[in-house]
Amino acid sequence: MTNIKKIRLLIVDDSAIVRQVLSEIFSKTDDIEVIGTAIDPLIARDKIKRLKPDVLTLDIEMPRMDGITFLANLMRLRPVPVVMVSTLTEKGAEATFKALELGAIDFVAKPKVNVKTELAKYAEDICAKVRAAAAARIRTASPLKSAETAVTLATPRKNLRQIIAIGSSTGGTEAIKELLVGLPVDSPPVVITQHIPKTFSTAFAQRLNGMCELTVLEANTGMQLKSGHVYLAPGDRHLLVVKKGAIFSCVLNDGPAVNRHKPSVDVMFRSLIECAPKDVHAVMLTGMGSDGAEGMLDLLKAGATTTAQDEASSVVWGMPGSAVKLSAVQSVLPLKKIAGHLIAQYE
Repeated sequence: MTNIKKIRLLIVDDSAIVRQVLSEIFSKTDDIEVIGTAIDPLIARDKIKRLKPDVLTLDIEMPRMDGITFLANLMRLRPVPVVMVSTLTEKGAEATFKALELGAIDFVAKPKVNVKTELAKYAEDICAKVRAAAAARIRTASPLKSAETAVTLATPRKNLRQIIAIGSSTGGTEAIKELLVGLPVDSPPVVITQHIPKTFSTAFAQRLNGMCELTVLEANTGMQLKSGHVYLAPGDRHLLVVKKGAIFSCVLNDGPAVNRHKPSVDVMFRSLIECAPKDVHAVMLTGMGSDGAEGMLDLLKAGATTTAQDEASSVVWGMPGSAVKLSAVQSVLPLKKIAGHLIAQYE
């Protein structure tokens, strides 16, 4: 019998129900071992030193010290991969984005009611996030480049029909932010599918809109794609792009999950094949799994330009790595070089 090296997990949460449900979920796996629990960050601090966990799940709202303050100290003094446990509220979304900015790998959204039943429904997803965190690259917070330093175009774009299409998942909220801040106000329209809950996608669009020169919107059916605008898929709908005459528009679809995801990157990429694939620049950023890889290959075959984030700068090289393995990617670049690469394609 082969010995599996188990991921050593510490659960930090002041809710006894959450600690119990998470412990039960992980106890049913062969590769994740809960080595301890803590009801607040001060107890967690001592257990981290003593037990040396591989991964933490960390609640945001706790007594004695909140999760964000604890995370900031942890990433500065003793970095450990962290999966945040956040409430499905707008306030919870804001705190979660701050945690991801500080270096948390991913997050699990817990409902406000029926926590035991609802959390158990997402057992597979929760375990996958802990596994991804154990293998992820820990990224500490870095100052955000000011939108004022974004590159501006030296010459007008010749092709005004161009569309930038971005797919991402784990680590994607920070990667998207860095990429968009590097784009000028007259860039082609950008459509984005990021795996994220609905409550969080609304807050994410608002957050991005305040950080870059582009106008960032949560997509809705009928929105026409315009230069200098970004359209983010809502967390509970697939985003498609359709073309009528010379006009490109967003369409939301409430169909079943694809590759276990809704929104799905594959769905968005494949919708662009029906429009004008030769005008599309598809970009795959950091993310767990393989959603979007086959759609990117289909886009490439149809004449699109394709780029993927490289392994060294990705938190998790699942989605971009899968696209590379399928030979769906023309350029593999560090995150910090992707905006400039896109700009170079405009003319």
